[in-house]
Amino acid sequence: MVIQFILRTDKKDKAGRCPVHLVVYFDGLRLKAATGEKCKPAEWNADRQQFRGSYTLAEEANDLLRLMAGNVLAWWRGVRARGEAPTLAGLKAALRPVVADEPAPALSLARLSEAHGQTMRARGYAKHTLRQRRTLGNWLAAYEAARGEALDPGTYDLAAHDRLLAYLRFDRKLAPNTVATVVRGLKVLLRWCRDERGIKVPLELRKLQGKHTDAPKIWLTAADLAALAGAVLPTHLVRVRDVLLFCCYTGLRYSDVLQLQPGNVEYWDGGRVLRLVQTKTRAAVSIYLTEAAGAIIDKYAAQDGPRARLLPVLANQVMNRGLKQVGKYAGLNAPVVVARLEASAGGGALEMVKTSAPKYELLTMHTARHTFATQSLLRGMPVEVLQKILGHSNIKTTLIYAKIVEDFQHQTMRRVWENQGAGADSVGALDNQICAVAPSAA
Repeated sequence: MVIQFILRTDKKDKAGRCPVHLVVYFDGLRLKAATGEKCKPAEWNADRQQFRGSYTLAEEANDLLRLMAGNVLAWWRGVRARGEAPTLAGLKAALRPVVADEPAPALSLARLSEAHGQTMRARGYAKHTLRQRRTLGNWLAAYEAARGEALDPGTYDLAAHDRLLAYLRFDRKLAPNTVATVVRGLKVLLRWCRDERGIKVPLELRKLQGKHTDAPKIWLTAADLAALAGAVLPTHLVRVRDVLLFCCYTGLRYSDVLQLQPGNVEYWDGGRVLRLVQTKTRAAVSIYLTEAAGAIIDKYAAQDGPRARLLPVLANQVMNRGLKQVGKYAGLNAPVVVARLEASAGGGALEMVKTSAPKYELLTMHTARHTFATQSLLRGMPVEVLQKILGHSNIKTTLIYAKIVEDFQHQTMRRVWENQGAGADSVGALDNQICAVAPSAA
């Protein structure tokens, strides 16, 4: 059997979006069905049969395609084991598995998740939140179909929860943080069932375990920034480097720098600021443009003339691939140890696996946001001010960056134990201001 995802460019809607179809080949038989997903042709990678990074929430959308492919494969194995012929109706049912209408049990978390999503849509929740709820519903439906067990919120207990976790972690081999995201969404769903649908949930939601693990947060020192700014690069990588540096100077996410327009720049007290509404959180933020950040804007204004976008930002996946090349040219070769949890062979317990990689291999566009936050703290910016610039609604989110700035504790120990002054330079902050590192004209 062969599973393919194709973009039907012959069925473009008024917004220029085309439907994504799944095509399955069985021993001379060909079946196809719509996935329910749409995107513009420029947002689709035909070679990889997945959404490009420029598509909103591309990672989650591609996870959904992988989930569908896994469901279809499981369905085909069942059909083959029973000696039946695959049908289009069976394919469509496999794409969106639901619990059959049987007398018992009466309730299903997969079905309730769909109703919960409709409620959230009516209440105006953001697109990425609705997509997360849809993904949760698909995982619940896949479990119910694979195990033949509908998850009834009225009888959902810790034993059922552990069975669900084992399925996600070992059968579907989801990463620990993906499992934790499913659990977090499940708790929201169960709370909605209890508080708004009047269903008596028999367990305390705080007992549902699925903790996030700390992913390594790579950030750049002032020396790294200087090396990037001074690196001699091929022409096609210069724009990639400049966009990264601009985000290091402003703390912008990729989704926000992608949509910057000249109208986002305003004059303030003899200088310039960026005013925008963040794509992810819809929070309004105002960011002062330091000299180096403004120099990047002026550089491309002079080169490109009048334009719709402020900076030449490429698709996210293209940017991330290019950043690794940029980092290599800049000599960011310092080894970084990466630790991750993996299921041992045979579906056993999770084991900590540690590997080492040069820093340039770990560079992504989000590295810039970590860099801005950590460098701002190293240079003395109050956490409350950093919170406003990053657009965090909860200061606890901002304090995560304070935990990884180990230079603070090192400086204090050196001052106390070796009698050195508090004004000694930090390893991370070699310059007085992060934006003192201006981009080269290369």
